[in-house]
Amino acid sequence: MTFEGLGIDARLIQATDELGYVNPTAIQEQAIPILLSGTQDFIGLAQTGTGKTAAFGLPLLHIIDAAAKYPQALVVCPTRELCMQIVKEIELFKKYMTGISVVAVYGGASIGLQIRDLKRGVQIVVATPGRLIDLIERKAINLEQIKYVVLDEADEMLNMGFQDDIEFILKNTPVRESTWLFSATMPTEIRKVSKKYMKDPKEVTVGKVNTANKNIDHQYYVTTAQHRYETLKRIIDFNPGIYGIIFTRTKLDAQEISERLTREGYDIDALHGDLTQGQRDKVMGQFRDKTLQLLIATDVAARGIDVQGITHVINFELPDDVEIYTHRSGRTGRAGMQGICISIVHAKEMYKFKQIERINNSQFHKMDIPSGKDVCRKQFFSFMDKLLSTDISHGDYETYVPMLAEKFADVSKEDVLKRVAAMEFDRFLKYYENSQDLNVRERDRSVREPRGQEMGRGREREREMQGIDGGRGDARNKYARGGSGYSRLFVNLGTKDGFFKASFLQFVLDMSDLKKEVLGKIDMKDMNSWIEIEKGSAQQMIRALDGKKYKGRSIRMNDADSGGPAGFSGDRSRRPRRGE
Repeated sequence: MTFEGLGIDARLIQATDELGYVNPTAIQEQAIPILLSGTQDFIGLAQTGTGKTAAFGLPLLHIIDAAAKYPQALVVCPTRELCMQIVKEIELFKKYMTGISVVAVYGGASIGLQIRDLKRGVQIVVATPGRLIDLIERKAINLEQIKYVVLDEADEMLNMGFQDDIEFILKNTPVRESTWLFSATMPTEIRKVSKKYMKDPKEVTVGKVNTANKNIDHQYYVTTAQHRYETLKRIIDFNPGIYGIIFTRTKLDAQEISERLTREGYDIDALHGDLTQGQRDKVMGQFRDKTLQLLIATDVAARGIDVQGITHVINFELPDDVEIYTHRSGRTGRAGMQGICISIVHAKEMYKFKQIERINNSQFHKMDIPSGKDVCRKQFFSFMDKLLSTDISHGDYETYVPMLAEKFADVSKEDVLKRVAAMEFDRFLKYYENSQDLNVRERDRSVREPRGQEMGRGREREREMQGIDGGRGDARNKYARGGSGYSRLFVNLGTKDGFFKASFLQFVLDMSDLKKEVLGKIDMKDMNSWIEIEKGSAQQMIRALDGKKYKGRSIRMNDADSGGPAGFSGDRSRRPRRGE
């Protein structure tokens, strides 16, 4: 199948031919013939990087009336970056079509200039939800004649809290002839929106929902919490030429890791919610032109980023949601290229990781964390390849050959090579000279237990991780701690003291001067809380908090597994037995 066979305008065929688009992707092949009618509601489920912009952009250009100088099509997407990218692609597609104007409206840019562009006459508006609603409220844009609404990256918009905005926009397009929804995943919220605002939509799924891109090799490394950062460094050093994104859960982690790696000589910067739009644009510009080798980002900050050629995605921490994993991994392995998605997994996170593996329906490969010698060897061979492939055809190097020959006349070839290697690898060799093994060896429970007992424990774990008590007491904490080197601390602070989990976490870390990596699960009640913490750090936290004052009352903290208050439940109806 070719684009010509899809029935689109000959001028669009000419543009796609010039762009090297000959054969449509699966989503393009299935979506375009349906969308050309302009009257059919449509849901397209396909992974990020599969060509969804062309899947809706080409049909829009085909059915738009170029003579009518008012907004006829509205494309709504989650971020400024994606907004700009969509406009850029549509501009390329319409190269040979005159009279069609496309305008991007998004936050972080002059709304006055955007209003001016809209007043000039435009047929296609590409917008982020917040800026679009701002324009509607200012009466700077009229959606009453919009015929086609496209919701791109719909799941991302819902994850970012735009559901009310999307519904507001759909309510304000009363004469639309069709709604086209594109998404990588299909959460319940999207299904609800589609049922409410779409009529008998034609649904097309390319691959399985939540299934990871087959061009991506999914790998994981198991280590301890305190070695997570060192493992990250090993992975980066073991992959010379890496061009990737590292994902963290919080902006604090993103900034801290970025600063540490920068101090150690890595070309890296952070992308998070505290950056101004100008700072964000600067970081993204440096990453796109590969001045930066690595970008470290939170999920919210990275939404809508579309950069070609990313070789690796690294999950410094696992996301809480399987769908977020799908979006993270989808940043690599695009346009038919191969990519690698790496997860650094704490031993006690293996249950969550197996859930991600099962739902993604892909094989995940367990890798050994490279030893220091492995890293040095890999860097050495990479350097040799780079040295041998260096282009010496340009430049007047012949002029300097006699001087070089004279200078090195008494130095053997082997000594020259050793000196070159020493200059390049002295830092690596010293750093990794006595490096430790960072691997955590998993124990295979199935070897030690009969199959029936193993399956029973699996069901029990699933219930425990979902928070189903089943009469077993605080089973979730029992499983998380069992044999994992964690203590469980009791503290007489809770939600009635004005804490939420995030603020409580920050409070205990600030008080104890510990890193977040040493903590496990935090279970908060009204009047008290329990904190899982690595045994080696438990006493430091107790010393830091026990006996201190908070809002005029004394803080009590102790090891709940060694007696003492032992962790009263929220209703204080019973005292858990030791070890429970």
